[in-house]
Amino acid sequence: MSMIKLKIVSIITICIFVLGAQVLAGERFTDNGDGTVTDNQLGVMWAKTDNQGDINWKQANLWVKYTFPDTIMARYDDWRLPTLAELQSLYVHEKKNKGYETDCGQRVKIVPDIKLSCGWVWTSETSAIQAYIFNFNRGYHYSDRMVHKKAYRALPVRDMK
Repeated sequence: MSMIKLKIVSIITICIFVLGAQVLAGERFTDNGDGTVTDNQLGVMWAKTDNQGDINWKQANLWVKYTFPDTIMARYDDWRLPTLAELQSLYVHEKKNKGYETDCGQRVKIVPDIKLSCGWVWTSETSAIQAYIFNFNRGYHYSDRMVHKKAYRALPVRDMK
């Protein structure tokens, strides 16, 4: 009799774990209804879209700090470029997920809550005259000179306080 109870408890525990993980995964992002989404996992707020055009790193850094707050969220003035780790967390690794085609013709695999106009996004991480870019088509990063535009985008993020 105790063996049956142990099996039942094990099955219930597994079901709770599996269903709980699915519920938590669905609650990672909260649409704020104002052009932003809150990432409950990382504790940050993302813009729902990028800057919509080619931009070099210096322009991207200025855009997220000064232009973006005036267009979407004037009540926050602490927007910044994301770290490489923050961008990597948005990449969808599932092979069956084909992603979607962006305005620049590149396919990207990013969480559905954020829409990119092209798949290369600047990070805040730099080294001398270069900065890192994350590629949402293939899920890897590389560095390029800060003066290059090459369909690069800026995706604002801010820490939740």
